[in-house]
Amino acid sequence: MSTTPRPSTTRRAALGTGLLVGALVVAGCGAGGEASSAEPAASGSAGGGAPAGDREITVVATDTPAYSGPLEIAAETLEADGWTVDITYVTDIVQPNNAVSTGEFDFNFFQHGAYLQTFNRDNGTDVVPLFYAVGSPAGVYSVTHDSIEDLPDGARIALPVDPANNGRALHLLAGAGLLELAEGAQVVSTSQEDITDNPRGFEFVEVDQQTLTQTLPDVDAGFLFIRQAIEMELDPNEDALLFEDDLDAIPYRIVFGGAPDAVGSEKTEALREAFQSDEVRAFYTDFYGDWAPLPWDEDPQEQVADWWTEG
Repeated sequence: MSTTPRPSTTRRAALGTGLLVGALVVAGCGAGGEASSAEPAASGSAGGGAPAGDREITVVATDTPAYSGPLEIAAETLEADGWTVDITYVTDIVQPNNAVSTGEFDFNFFQHGAYLQTFNRDNGTDVVPLFYAVGSPAGVYSVTHDSIEDLPDGARIALPVDPANNGRALHLLAGAGLLELAEGAQVVSTSQEDITDNPRGFEFVEVDQQTLTQTLPDVDAGFLFIRQAIEMELDPNEDALLFEDDLDAIPYRIVFGGAPDAVGSEKTEALREAFQSDEVRAFYTDFYGDWAPLPWDEDPQEQVADWWTEG
């Protein structure tokens, strides 16, 4: 089996300086994070518009085990099938969509559908969800209180500041009868402005999503993505005060993003088939547990219209 060298630590360090100014300009989406960039790919190498015979797949992905683990498994399968795979890992959540939108990379792998749509809206990009990787229900956790009923009046609760995730904990709290939200408030666009009644006087602390784990010990409760809870050795089934159902969290399923012309392309189908494999399934079961939702028989292109309604 032929192999392609993965980006080295030195290369990844270099990625952190190239487009710093651009990252600061687009950071208005509220995502925050450390700026990164990548060296431009050759013209015509992005998305489904690659020239005939192009057997290279380029991916920019987030540098955490929950993403790099399954992606490396898929890369080995692709390389065994004759593809060249170039993966660049970054730590921010701003540049990967810009890099795909400008044609620097074929695909990105770091985000859920709701964040993707919010980013497109706020930054004028046109990246589309190509296929699902894994469901990503999240929850509200605490290291000081054992149940949601134990939260005191005036409890400080940490929320991610980015608009796509800001309302998830608010909807969980509203579903538990602890808040009231404006009628018709959509989870992907809800913010504190949609709170119509806060009888317990909860105080919400908004932080960058990358710092939620560091913030949790300093507040009464906080929102965590499932991978963050697992990294903190918290059990979603036992330790979450409130937890989303996967069907309620369809906009928050993790997707592979690409250019519009990548939908149904040879590269996309090759990557999808390699990723949605028994080996990757085993990785997710080992990493998340038996409950890990893998909606591989569903198509985000058919569901994307239900994620977002303007207004």
